[in-house]
Amino acid sequence: MDQFKNPSKYVEKILLNEETILQRVQELGKQITKDYQNKDVLLICVLKGALVFFADLIRDINIHFDFDFVQLSSYGNSTQSSGNIVFLRKPLIDINDRDILVVDDILDSGLTLSYLKSYLLSKNPSSLKICVLLNKVSHRIQPIEVDYIGFNIPDEFVVGYGLDFNDMYRGLRYIAVLKDEN
Repeated sequence: MDQFKNPSKYVEKILLNEETILQRVQELGKQITKDYQNKDVLLICVLKGALVFFADLIRDINIHFDFDFVQLSSYGNSTQSSGNIVFLRKPLIDINDRDILVVDDILDSGLTLSYLKSYLLSKNPSSLKICVLLNKVSHRIQPIEVDYIGFNIPDEFVVGYGLDFNDMYRGLRYIAVLKDEN
């Protein structure tokens, strides 16, 4: 439990501080507001990792929107995607003829987001765009286009601001790289 009392003991470096993250989230919110004026947008948050980002982002989007959640898994108990993707929760709101914006924490291998995108497109939305807080370009296995990117980051395992390691560190207000011994 020391990880919660003294997380800095386990952090190699802070990649993005809270102020930098919140400033970029605000910029993304303004751009999304502009792009979705007069549209019937449904925001879909990818749980669990994107929840903190999503909560901050929706407060910076100044148009009417509905939202829903999906949850997929591809990691199991590893820091590497297994490539085996399963839905733990599908959207509950009908997305037919809706403008959809998927909000995710990190675009890593591209496998999970590609799987989700294919599924959502099969439900006939009017449009489908993707917003990710973090983009790990060098780790891509499956090519996928995203429309909104918070930050491009190096190929390091990151935690904080919703991202976890074994369900720990989600509550950090910054994004950090863990020390190797974790």
